Amino acid sequence: MASGGLSARRWDRYRLRVTKVLLSIHVLAVILAVGPIAVAASMFPAFARRAAASPDSAGELGSLRTLHRVCRVYAAVGIAIPMFGLPLADLMGVLGTPWLIASLVLTGAAAAVLVFVVLPRQQRVLAQLGDGESLDGRVFARLAMSTGIFNLLWAVVTVLMIVRPGSSTGV
Repeated sequence: MASGGLSARRWDRYRLRVTKVLLSIHVLAVILAVGPIAVAASMFPAFARRAAASPDSAGELGSLRTLHRVCRVYAAVGIAIPMFGLPLADLMGVLGTPWLIASLVLTGAAAAVLVFVVLPRQQRVLAQLGDGESLDGRVFARLAMSTGIFNLLWAVVTVLMIVRPGSSTGV
């Protein structure tokens, strides 16, 4: 008996089903949370540059607010990624593997870049444009660079999750 009266074979089938469900939810959470952030955050600097160059930028400002809101909301949704990913890794028996640890560190770095760099810079740009202040052109370049770093970190995590260097699963 494996657990709670289930035979070893039935327990293995149950674990396999739970693993498939968790993997599906985890991958969907990544796609649905990170994808919109990557797109909206990448669009933000160009829209901000146009809004700063336009004397009547009410429409651009509305677009900027929407892009910032998308980034904020989906950052909160992104909490689901480790909520399903960590139990999945435990079920798969890969919780202590180097590729997963590297992925977790890079995911934490990406989250930190988003929460402590990208979102505050977006908020600052919105406030300054809303007050009619002029912005230094370097602001847009820095925002684009920090967004690029966020996107690059997620790209590396994606590759690590697919390739799983050192894994014995045959992938």
